[in-house]
Amino acid sequence: MAEFTRRDFLKYALAGVGAVLAARFITACSSPQTAQNNPPMPAPVTPATEENDTSAVKYPDLAVVRGGEPEALARKAVELLGGIRRFVKKGDNVIIKPNIGPAMRTYEYAATTNPWLVAAVARLCLEAGAGRVRVMDQPFSGTAESGFLNSGIREEVEKAGGEIELMSRFKYASTDIPLGRDIKKWNIYEDILKADVLINIPIAKQHGSALLTLGMKNLMGAVQAAQLFHLNLHQRIADLASRVRPTLTILDAIRILTANGPTGGDLRDVKKLDTVIAGCDIVAVDSYATSLFGLRPDDIPHIKIAAEMGLGSNDLYKLNIREVTLGS
Repeated sequence: MAEFTRRDFLKYALAGVGAVLAARFITACSSPQTAQNNPPMPAPVTPATEENDTSAVKYPDLAVVRGGEPEALARKAVELLGGIRRFVKKGDNVIIKPNIGPAMRTYEYAATTNPWLVAAVARLCLEAGAGRVRVMDQPFSGTAESGFLNSGIREEVEKAGGEIELMSRFKYASTDIPLGRDIKKWNIYEDILKADVLINIPIAKQHGSALLTLGMKNLMGAVQAAQLFHLNLHQRIADLASRVRPTLTILDAIRILTANGPTGGDLRDVKKLDTVIAGCDIVAVDSYATSLFGLRPDDIPHIKIAAEMGLGSNDLYKLNIREVTLGS
């Protein structure tokens, strides 16, 4: 990415070089698309310095923070990536996408995103001057209302000043997926596509079909008829990741579910790691997260496919990874 400038992109785009190069350009720190049915377009992130000059600033591809409470983990991870104002500008419409499925579980079972982590990110966005911070998801079982209640996310987000939004079935729009290999169009939640900033906060857990559910898999909560993804699950997850592109992914590995996912229900399957993995490259975040389960990125087909599609990097040897343990 570093050798490919915005000027280079425009030159190639005008010459009609193709969408694959465009996808590679927007992999890092892009904003969600602002209009449906349009191909993804690059969008630079907000500079981190007051002088608006980041030419000499090199941020890590991934920030991995261990050994602290959820809020401290979130704050340090975002700080390592350049600070929240790199991603959120004053007045921005921010959407946070956690995982609240299944709706009956409390956070201890590691089937839903840690509520204090979600609240911490909402608080960070508001501190940066976001105009509105909404948290939304739909569970794969039960109702969103019960999911937000049982997970504890509603209580903590509202304390932080954020809003819980129950996704309306009337807000899904048929959306082109120009880079998709299997699906070229799907009903995607329009507000997510139109947000200024989309922050994806998946929880890391084992999954019977997808093998693992991480950042890309979590995006299935943004679509209608998600069950139909299972007809070609891994390719469709990657296809969706080519269209719904979070500004930032902050993976919750405070507790991970190591077996019987995605529903869980047995605390013996839960491993407490007190870790957060954050980055702009969702493929890179997912790739690193495989190591939590003793796996490699290529063990998860949708990660391998997404890397082949140019949606991000799964090469952990080439990524700039900053790892910090709090208090050490």
